[in-house]
Amino acid sequence: MPTRTTGRYERTTIGGEAVAAFIPRALPPADPPLVMNAELSVRLRAAEQALIRLELAGEMVPSLDWFIYAFVRKEAVLSSQIEGTQATLVDLFTFEAQQDAVADNDAEAAPPPAADVEEVCNYLDALTYARSQLADARGLPLSMRLLNETHQRLMRGVRGAEKLPGEVRRSQNWIGGSRPDNALYVPPPPHALGEVLGAFETYMHASDTLHPIVRAGLLHVQFETIHPYLDGNGRIGRLLVTLLLDEWGVLTKPLLYLSLYFKRHRDDYYRRLNAVRIDGDWEGWLEFFLDGVATIAGEAVASARELFALVAQDRARVLASPKTSIGALRLFEHLLRHPIVTVASAMKLLETTKPTASKAVDVLVAAGVLAESTGKKRDRSFVYRAYLDRLKVGTELSSTPNP
Repeated sequence: MPTRTTGRYERTTIGGEAVAAFIPRALPPADPPLVMNAELSVRLRAAEQALIRLELAGEMVPSLDWFIYAFVRKEAVLSSQIEGTQATLVDLFTFEAQQDAVADNDAEAAPPPAADVEEVCNYLDALTYARSQLADARGLPLSMRLLNETHQRLMRGVRGAEKLPGEVRRSQNWIGGSRPDNALYVPPPPHALGEVLGAFETYMHASDTLHPIVRAGLLHVQFETIHPYLDGNGRIGRLLVTLLLDEWGVLTKPLLYLSLYFKRHRDDYYRRLNAVRIDGDWEGWLEFFLDGVATIAGEAVASARELFALVAQDRARVLASPKTSIGALRLFEHLLRHPIVTVASAMKLLETTKPTASKAVDVLVAAGVLAESTGKKRDRSFVYRAYLDRLKVGTELSSTPNP
């Protein structure tokens, strides 16, 4: 590993305690510059090939929209879980089923989401907003302004909502430890943020010979090192990787989400980030990052194949059912976006009467596609369990608390 200095320390005070805040150098790495040695080049090729296969899988699936719909929700749950949110994918789909059941003219009757589910919903709203802006020729470009507005949507009305949503912090923060003087890391002081964020934004739009995947990995670390917000930095930093790959044309659709890999390897993830700040080990970080890209892209391809095979098999079962109906077939297609339903939500999805919706649900239960999940006689929910079980892999909560 080459020895390089990636920034400087400045003494500052937090709550009367003196700390050393880190101010990173501008990208790209220098003194010495980053070199894509043989080992990194092999990893980069593996990541490129995995993304090409993922892109092809996205083009070949019958319905790319619901594939993205499902995986965006999985990413929202995982990225929120890394920050301590205790909501699962099942919690999210259950809440959405409750929302589906409410008439459009009676939105106030919808039960409010639990706090943890609301955080996940905010992540979905933030990601949708950022993608829509980049897709619109008149929308905001990839910039700190876009990230600020995305952050505002992420933090609206949830824990941290009092911590300047959509605004760069004006006070010193720290990461880890019980108090500033034993923090694991202290980001740049507020007066330095204009300089470092300006350099960060410049590098996003600069010409560079480094591969876009590598540049996305560098920018993720730089964003997390700057830590420009009082809260929500991790979620915005992970979302940034997806936006960069989309913006730079590495993927034509937002199909890659790395939170599952970071969650699995959380300790190594934080260790690699600190090694960049302390030792200038950009190469070690990129080995980890490129392995993550290759791994998650490969798993996404395998998951797409498995899910579409399952859906095709279950669609055939519904078609073969002696009691099948147009309503049942239509409801089955809705399950790909709404794997948890109630009779009330089925009525709204099908725009039909309660008897017709009930019959559609009964047909899917008889075909072994839906299963009743509450054990109640009233206000029952029905789950497309085989589909949801495959989709939720990796989103289960740990039985032990996070460190």
